Amino acid sequence: MKSQTGSATGRIIPWVLTLVRIVIGWHFLYEGIAKIVASGWSSAPYLAGSKWILAPLFTAMAGNQSVVSVVDFINIWGMILVGLGLITGLFTRWASLAGAIMLFFYFVAYPPIPGYMFGVPVEGSYLWVNRNLIEFFALSVFIFLSPGSQFGIDRLLQRWKSEKARKPVGEMPADRPEGVGRREVLRDLISVPALGAFAYALYRKRKWDSFEEKLLAIDGMDANSGATLLKFNYSTLKDLKGQVPKGVIKYTDKNGNLADFELSRLLMGGNLIGGWAHARDLIYVSKLVKTYHTDEKVLQTLALGEKCGMNAIISNPQMGRIFQKYRHEFRGKIKFISDCGTNLDFQQGIRMSLAADWDALYCQGEITDRFTNPEWDDPKKRTLTERMELIKAGLEEIRSNGKPAGIGAHRIEAIKACVDYGLKPDFWVKTCHNYNYWSAQTNQDWNDNKFDFDPEETVRYMGTLKEPWIAFKVLAAGAIKPEVGLKYAFDNGADFVCLGMYDFQIVEDVNIALDAIAGARNRTSRPWLA
Repeated sequence: MKSQTGSATGRIIPWVLTLVRIVIGWHFLYEGIAKIVASGWSSAPYLAGSKWILAPLFTAMAGNQSVVSVVDFINIWGMILVGLGLITGLFTRWASLAGAIMLFFYFVAYPPIPGYMFGVPVEGSYLWVNRNLIEFFALSVFIFLSPGSQFGIDRLLQRWKSEKARKPVGEMPADRPEGVGRREVLRDLISVPALGAFAYALYRKRKWDSFEEKLLAIDGMDANSGATLLKFNYSTLKDLKGQVPKGVIKYTDKNGNLADFELSRLLMGGNLIGGWAHARDLIYVSKLVKTYHTDEKVLQTLALGEKCGMNAIISNPQMGRIFQKYRHEFRGKIKFISDCGTNLDFQQGIRMSLAADWDALYCQGEITDRFTNPEWDDPKKRTLTERMELIKAGLEEIRSNGKPAGIGAHRIEAIKACVDYGLKPDFWVKTCHNYNYWSAQTNQDWNDNKFDFDPEETVRYMGTLKEPWIAFKVLAAGAIKPEVGLKYAFDNGADFVCLGMYDFQIVEDVNIALDAIAGARNRTSRPWLA
């Protein structure tokens, strides 16, 4: 009984090994061919994004175009040759060795360790062990397996050489195992149907891709889904014109010493990440953008922004968890600026923000707008003076913790009220946009369609203040084109601009901001105060 079981197992094992080898080979072969088909594919972004032990080497390689060309060639043709070798079972050991080396470098570039793999699309969740490591160990096994342990051309050649060397003299025709020989040859040529299946699958995919491209080339085709990846050419890091320049906000640290808080001139906005879309009457949009921004997508967005030179993001205390995950698990350098906007409770927002170790804090615009408005019906029945004292106390609490303290507002009257009350923040956060978009020109009541309620007075009055100004809502929540809104804000005195961006907009928006900053370098409306 044991003999029969062992015999059955012995027959199954070669088939299992052969199947595993072919599947891995299929993966390698398609990866190589896909990179040829994808026009403009380059390993540079992949190399530049690495953060583990070989990150300095990979970064240096990414910065040298000649080296990148060599790496691209090795990747593409290495994958193709390894794939062909594994599928056919030809030079299996050499193909396994080459494939294992490639997988080793893929693994060390982006190991599935918290902090080192973000930004790389994955089809599952990994912790230390991922597909690259699994295939690496599988190919390492094939390096040491004899060709006779699996079906393939190596085995066929081995058998042919062995039989040729041991061929007896005077062999009778009846002694020749022709039937068995044919069956063994057919087994060793299993790569033929495997390659055929691969070729057919590739043909079908390319046929659909070609058909789809033809449809998209027809004028008007796919017009109702024009916001898809098929219709837009998104900018990538290779299109980046340069890094966002920096400015400095002066503040007082815990020891009472004057300190510098360095900020990029363009800051990331957190509304889209948090799901606050300000989409007017499109009630599904906020839920849509929140669904889009999974933890992985938020981390990728922050990483891309940092690659472009942005070093800060403004958001709500509720986002503290994901931001700290980026900082501690992924070693990001982004600074987090909290608006302390929690149920119109500035003090609670400060406590939440300090608990999550935000880098700078300010009084949210909506809080300032209401607290400074003498006509606001305060549900807590506090007087105007009591509310102003809460803002003042909040600024003092922030400063006592060694953080820059700011004041935000949508209405310029709120800024004036704070100045008149003697409040002097380290920075202002004030809306700034024009009214050259249709929803701002209607005669209807406010409906989430305007955020700077007096653009001309904003520009005039902010020009009289000596503290740095972070302008926000410069696109009126997506109603104004970036090339218009960014230019308007920088030309009219903003020292920094906070801009909400999807990941696929970042490079393009940074390039537009670089042009706007350069154009406003010698502005006369308001000197640069940071």
